[in-house]
Parts: sequence; C-alpha cells; structure tokens
Amino acid sequence: MLFSSHPPFTGGPPVRHPGTDDSGQRWTFGFPEGLTAEVHTRGARLHGLWVPDRHGTPADVVLAPRDPARTATAARYFGATVGRYANRIARGRFSLDGKTYQLTTQEDGHCLHGGTDGFDARLWEAESVHTPEWTGVLLHLRSPDGDQGFPGNLDVTVSCLISRDDELSFSYAAVTDAVTLVNLTNHAYFNLEGEGAGDILDHELTVDAARYTPVDGDLIPHGDHRPVSGTAFDLRRPLRIAEALARPEVGGGYDHNFVLSPRGDETLRRAAVLHAPATGRRMEVLTTEPGLQVYTAGQFDGTVLGKSGTPYRAGAGIALETQHFPDSPNRPGDPSPVLRPGEEYRSRTVLRFSTRD
Repeated sequence: MLFSSHPPFTGGPPVRHPGTDDSGQRWTFGFPEGLTAEVHTRGARLHGLWVPDRHGTPADVVLAPRDPARTATAARYFGATVGRYANRIARGRFSLDGKTYQLTTQEDGHCLHGGTDGFDARLWEAESVHTPEWTGVLLHLRSPDGDQGFPGNLDVTVSCLISRDDELSFSYAAVTDAVTLVNLTNHAYFNLEGEGAGDILDHELTVDAARYTPVDGDLIPHGDHRPVSGTAFDLRRPLRIAEALARPEVGGGYDHNFVLSPRGDETLRRAAVLHAPATGRRMEVLTTEPGLQVYTAGQFDGTVLGKSGTPYRAGAGIALETQHFPDSPNRPGDPSPVLRPGEEYRSRTVLRFSTRD
C-alpha cells in the first residue's frame, strides 16, 4: 500500500477495503472539508488522519510505516490500540486477591503494552457506524483467559469516530468473567506539520498536569509523584518542544506519565494541547483517564521508513497516550486498573482539531 498525499475518502458511510497484506481490512471515513481517517483492523490501528491546515489544505498527520509488515516489528505500536495493559508492569508481575500472576515480558524483563503478543498484533472484528453527526468504525476483540498471563476472558470494544465538528474520539469498553487488569489507549504518533515533513521540535506543547511520575533507567516508576514546578516537566504553559528537550533532566526526551486531575467520573477534561505554528494545526486532547504518557520518540533511529518514504528519526512525532499510570498494579496509591465481573471498564479520549493564524 503506497502513501497518498490526498485524503482517501470524501464523505458518506465508512468504506471497507478488503485486506491484501498483514494490515487486515482497511476502513476509511470522514466528512467533506473536515477530518478523514484510515483505520486498520490489525491492531485496531489508526493508520492515517488527514487534517486541514489554516488554509484548508489537508495533510496526513499520523506516522505509520511504508511497509505494513513493520507493524509486527520496529513499528508495532504505531497507531495501535495497546492492551490489556498500556505502558509498563515491572518484571511482568502483579497480585490480585492474594494470587500472583506472571505476564510475558520483553527484552528488558518488563511487560510493555500487554506483553509480547498484545492487542496491537491481533486482528479485530469491525463494523461501520454512521449518523448525520458521527462516522467511523466499531472494533471488537475477545482476549481469552490466560492471554499473555492475564486472568479472565475479556471482551473489548473500541469505537473510532469522527464528528462534523472536527473531533476524533476513541471510546473503550470491556467486561470480564474474572478479576483482571484493563488499561487501554491508542498509540498514534502525531506530526501536525504532516507525516514526513520533518520533526516536531517547533511544535508547542501544553500539558495540564501539576505532577509527574519519576522513573528509573528502565522507565519503571519509583517514589512519589513529584511537582512539575521548576522542572522541564512543567508544561502548564505552551512550550516549544525543542526548548523543553534542551533541559538536562529530560535526557533523551520525554517518556513520562503526567498526573492529570481526575474527577472520579466519566467527565472529559483537557489533558494537553499540541500546536504547530508552521501550519496552524492545533490538537486538543480531552480524556476521562487519570494520566497522560508523553513520548517524544527519542529512540527512533531511522530504521522505519514512513508512508512518504522518509526515515523516522528521533523527534519525528509525538505520542500523547491517555491511560492509567505505569506499573499501577504494584503501586497501591495510584488509580486502580482492576476490573471485576459485573463491572464495565469505560474510557474515552477525544482529539479536537482546529487552526490558529
């Protein structure tokens, strides 16, 4: 599948394209003059998102590999729905109701984004959703008891919808037949100047968080959440990403959880704003989740070629992952990711797009 600089869809109900490669089925949907998305059923993956700039010219702002097979290796999390547990669980171990569970782990000995064969690698079922105000796809996956070491049969539903008001929403729901953990997010990388346009160093980032989670060399949390005041993690006012990354305490870039201010309900609240002055595109992130993982792709090394044929190097995009906190199953003071039979996991994140002069 080759990259296209033009939106693949111009309106009407979502269109399904039979899969010819490892991406599974492709779905395209959107509204004329607004947003257009491309979603793959392999990994419930946001593969592309065309957003108009200040002049009304659309560009794809989501990073994805030119070769779909790369989503099984170096680009496995690009745009994917990750789970059962987004982020890291230390040593892949946790306890529930007095019983200890061991998950599959990656090379560093920890469990990342659900394990070695997480939801990003699965082929999801999909159906279209279309109303006068919303259009998109509803995706479903059944994760069996013992999947990657997690207990309980888990039924997961993810809706990916575009509104006429230039919003892209991800709504997650899950039920289980045994006590388990659930923490889902979408792992898209964004460049609001356009995929392949360069890096995101001139973007401005705002994060509505007064505290962040310090981590060790393996990116596992340690100690209490710390105030951002006086540190490179204070993004409560817009800050150019290049300026933020120049601070020594950031090291190779952000890969940190920011502690939002949860209200204890399903009310959407603003978590972050990303703005590209060069194009005027502005993305506001609203969520019901308690945390935001900010990752500035400092480990990109050029081995993945993007849709435009451009090698993705450090800073080619930024991931703003709304989720529960890393390693929270082993940190009793953090919001709980435990789901029990008879309960329903629900989470929602909205990306609201606009332009500024």
